[in-house]
Formats: sequence, C-alpha cells, structure tokens
Amino acid sequence: MNRLILFTLAILVISCAEKLIEQPEGLIPSEKMVDVLNDMAILNAARTTNVSKLEASGIESMKFIFEKHGIDSAQFVMSDRYYASRPVEYESIYSKVGLKLEAEEKRLKEEKLLNDSLKQLERDSIINRKSKSGDAKAL
Repeated sequence: MNRLILFTLAILVISCAEKLIEQPEGLIPSEKMVDVLNDMAILNAARTTNVSKLEASGIESMKFIFEKHGIDSAQFVMSDRYYASRPVEYESIYSKVGLKLEAEEKRLKEEKLLNDSLKQLERDSIINRKSKSGDAKAL
C-alpha cells in the first residue's frame, strides 16, 4: 500500500515538473508581460466605458499596446500560452497586474480627492471675496 502511494506521488511530482510547452523564441519577459497585461486591462476598461471616444480618436487598443511595448500579436500569444502552461508563474504575473491596477486606482482616487479639495478651496475663496466686497458696499 505504501509503495502504491509513493509511486502515485512520484508520478504526480514528475508530471507537474514536466515542461508542456518549450520556451518560444522571442518570449516576452514576465515583467514586461505584467506591463502589457496591465495596459490591456486599462484599455479594455476604457473601451467598455468610452467606446465612442476611442473610435473618434482612431485608437485600435491592441495595435496601440503592441506598438507601445515593441511586440507583435504572435509574440504575445506565444508568450501568453507559454506562461499559461506554468500556472504558478502565470498566477504571479496576474497577481502583479492586480497590484498595479490597485495602486493606480488608489493614486487616481487620491488625485481626485485632492482636485476636489482644491476646487472647494477655490469656491470658498470666491465666495469670501464676494462677501467681503458686498460688506464694503454696505458700509
């Protein structure tokens, strides 16, 4: 019984370590893949919310991303397929993308809060100037 369990465990370890897909020529490094996938997520979100603006500006999101990162669609597909065949590495890439998106969301929220605060200060300043000029006229 112990030999059967040991044999099964050995088969599992060997099969998990087996390379399903060989590393393709021109593999996109994992850190660059994070940047590419991050940009794709942002542009896909923009496309779902502001499709008319993207169409009006003539931006083709995938073409834009590939040109920005100096890659082509075949290279992206082969790299994505390669990383997908390595679940731990693939999960790591997507975790990094998630962290980058969260950091960007936080930065944008802080920027919006700062802009809102500055606008409120500007409004308060205008109201104060108007009230002071109105008080001077009353005297």
